[in-house]
Amino acid sequence: MKNIIYLILMVTISGVITPQEFKKNATSGFTFLTIPVTARTAGLSESSIALSDNGSSSVFVNPAGLGFSEGAHSLALSYASYIAEINHYAFSYSFSSDIGVVAVGMMQMDFGEMSRTVKSSGQKFFEENGKFGASGTAIFAGYSRRLTDKFAFGLAVKYVNESIDSYSADNFLLDGGVLYYTGLSSLRIAATINNFGTDSKYLNDPFKMPSSIRLGAASEVYGSMESDLRVTLIAEAVHPNDGDERLNTGVEIGYNKMFFLRGGYKFFYDEESYSLGIGFNSDFSQTISADFSYADYGRLGGTLRFSLQYGL
Repeated sequence: MKNIIYLILMVTISGVITPQEFKKNATSGFTFLTIPVTARTAGLSESSIALSDNGSSSVFVNPAGLGFSEGAHSLALSYASYIAEINHYAFSYSFSSDIGVVAVGMMQMDFGEMSRTVKSSGQKFFEENGKFGASGTAIFAGYSRRLTDKFAFGLAVKYVNESIDSYSADNFLLDGGVLYYTGLSSLRIAATINNFGTDSKYLNDPFKMPSSIRLGAASEVYGSMESDLRVTLIAEAVHPNDGDERLNTGVEIGYNKMFFLRGGYKFFYDEESYSLGIGFNSDFSQTISADFSYADYGRLGGTLRFSLQYGL
């Protein structure tokens, strides 16, 4: 199965090198950056940029959300068993200061080992000649400040690297976002730009970054964030530079601030569709939360994610 990943990576790179003018698909590299990091985000079908209570995980979603952090410290860990035996890991930490909220984070996608083959001398077949690996890594540094009780902005700079065997490419990219409570009931709106940066290249073959613009909104249609029972509806429009426009929707039901049910659906995707998730929060002075999610990828199967967050 892991040979499939090598094929996908090669097709992606070749599509970047010789793109067709009438189609944007497969025209960017570092596509591991577009995969959701946390179980909560995945359970809501990636419609979470308008949520202000993501803690340190906001550095991966919308750095403006860091500005609404209630605690002094936040620590989060995530793991996903992705398609084709790929493993996805993430870590983030944030702390509040007098000048704003500062965060650091790291995510890594391990594509595993694959067989290296060489053509046998004088033969028409290939034989195995050792193994090689592939991986993608991103290191984040984020900052957010809440200018009023309703508005915050945030920025995140990240170093990204992707390697295949002895070949690698890296770059520095920028994420930016805003989050605003409109004052119309509990409605908040948000906007982000992700993976903005110059082109990178493998050897001498350049490719562009998987940048995107997202616009999102969220509101409680029943109860409020402080209620024993609440229902939050979320919608998010995505404009990627390497594909068609998409729409993500989600709903989160919270009970007593301790138990959560989540679901979502993605529109205008080739394979991805629905997602489900659950969450648990401790009722202690030091908040501990655990989230689980399942996302359907159609013919590629489903993915499971687990996230753990600690707040002080």
